[in-house]
Amino acid sequence: MDKRFTFAFALALAAQAFGAVYYVATDGDDNAAGSKDKPFATLNKANAVVHAGDTVWIRGGIYDLNDTVYVPRYKMTAAIHLTASGESDDNRIHYFAYPGEHPIFDATNLPVGIAYDHDGSIDSILYTSPIVVEAKYLHLKGFEVRNTPMVHNSNSGVFVFVSKHIILEQIESHHNAGPGFFVHDGASGGGGHLFLNCDSHDNYDPTGRQGDGENADGFGVHYQFDGDTTKFYGCRAWWNSDDGFDVLAQEFPVVVENSYAMGNGYIHYGTSKPPNVNGNGFKMGYSRNDKGRHTIRNCVAWNNIASGFYANYTSVGSTWTNNTAYNNGARAYTMASTLYAEDERTRIAEVVPLTGDKAHVLKNNIAFPNKVSQIGTCWEKISSQNIDHYVDCPAGENNTWNLDLDLTEDDFVSLDDPSMTVTGKDLSTIPGMLGPRNADGSLPYVGFLKLKKGSRAIDKGEDLGFPFVGEAPDLGAFEYGMSSNSATSSSSVAGSSSGTTAITAMPHTNLAESSEAALVFDMQGRYLGTLHPEQLRFGTIAEVLRTKFRNPGAYIVRQGKSLKKEMPHRHKSFHNGNAD
Repeated sequence: MDKRFTFAFALALAAQAFGAVYYVATDGDDNAAGSKDKPFATLNKANAVVHAGDTVWIRGGIYDLNDTVYVPRYKMTAAIHLTASGESDDNRIHYFAYPGEHPIFDATNLPVGIAYDHDGSIDSILYTSPIVVEAKYLHLKGFEVRNTPMVHNSNSGVFVFVSKHIILEQIESHHNAGPGFFVHDGASGGGGHLFLNCDSHDNYDPTGRQGDGENADGFGVHYQFDGDTTKFYGCRAWWNSDDGFDVLAQEFPVVVENSYAMGNGYIHYGTSKPPNVNGNGFKMGYSRNDKGRHTIRNCVAWNNIASGFYANYTSVGSTWTNNTAYNNGARAYTMASTLYAEDERTRIAEVVPLTGDKAHVLKNNIAFPNKVSQIGTCWEKISSQNIDHYVDCPAGENNTWNLDLDLTEDDFVSLDDPSMTVTGKDLSTIPGMLGPRNADGSLPYVGFLKLKKGSRAIDKGEDLGFPFVGEAPDLGAFEYGMSSNSATSSSSVAGSSSGTTAITAMPHTNLAESSEAALVFDMQGRYLGTLHPEQLRFGTIAEVLRTKFRNPGAYIVRQGKSLKKEMPHRHKSFHNGNAD
């Protein structure tokens, strides 16, 4: 269903404590009051005054980033340095685009670090980022970051550093000379971030000391050893010079769901390829301990120069379920792995198939065409034992290659999408898989790579505990008969980003059937938070609100343009027509 609803629920729950509200605008003044009529000019000023529960509304327009502040802990500079923290997942600081407006943080004129090596002084800056987050319990939503320059070192569009439970929602980072998003959680007890409906594309580091195009990934999560799990949901990475998603040296699990990676390893809108790229869609590995088992589910990788899904010589397997790989340059799925000694430094085997508890889990995946190098037959190299040969290795279960299922074009609704056929143009403006998102930020629904009626991939999967239609789950990222791919996801996005207990009750209201997010306000119209479709599908509105907010009171839940009011413990409801 694709209906739009707005509901108002009066719950038997008491008053929510609300924080202050501030505004930032391109024509603002940091000496002003920060009100709607007298906004601040910068997020740095807002950061200096906010506390847990506060909301900062960012007005639309282009913010010319031309000045930096020093970030002592990482010895770098930033145009915007967010350090003020919320108190919990239910008491965050919010930095939101003002409704109906589009803020753009442009770093074209940003002075960046020019040092080749760091000698410990403030003058030897290597890295600069438009936005550096060094905080806990923030929610950033609805803006764009672009055009970060470089000299010797790659500079990320958004850099999340030793932080905890940061939500980044509907943020687009592109044309930066480095990764679109980079997470560095090297401190103990961090992580637990949520990337929701974010895009990272056309990032390219041409003059990096590690090579031309070597480090400009779409999304990177690195260096975490403990804490909470970081999750990606509904994110897209394309035309990045290096990899789409990269978790190199990430020793703690990462979850990626319902996300796309296309054309990585290319630059200039897909027209050329720099010499030092990797070009994988999802590079989920190079862990040296037994904790870096990642989950990649309901994801799609196509037209990447190298592999669609790549384990990157990790020492512990990851879980790869219901993914679709199409027309990737080297391989569909590459599970090349290695083994380390207990010191996590000494290699026992350079390349080896992982078995037993360390083995990769591959179920319900599509490789099309059915290229599956490093699955089923693996290269094994152990120099100390003079071993260098190919061996049989675990190939997973219920995948196209196990089932000897050579799919054809007739198994799909379409293999034609602008991202497959158009180069030299900005795909974010062209309808298709990577085109404009839905109004609520969710992924566009198109026929590309979706199974059509009668497809041989329907009902060929194993029941892994997620919703499906028919006798058994289908293969690949898109379940036939469901209105969108989000319906096949788990409830992992629900609740806090720490992975605490999700909402599991079955839906009991039409709100759950919509693909739109719902905005929650108090009775005075102040924004409180967002209920995402994946949350709404797994509980009633009252249950979700009680779980998310916990405090008594009356809440307004808005979704679309119609209005419905419902009083608890009453059986009568009424419809009030249209509302703003």
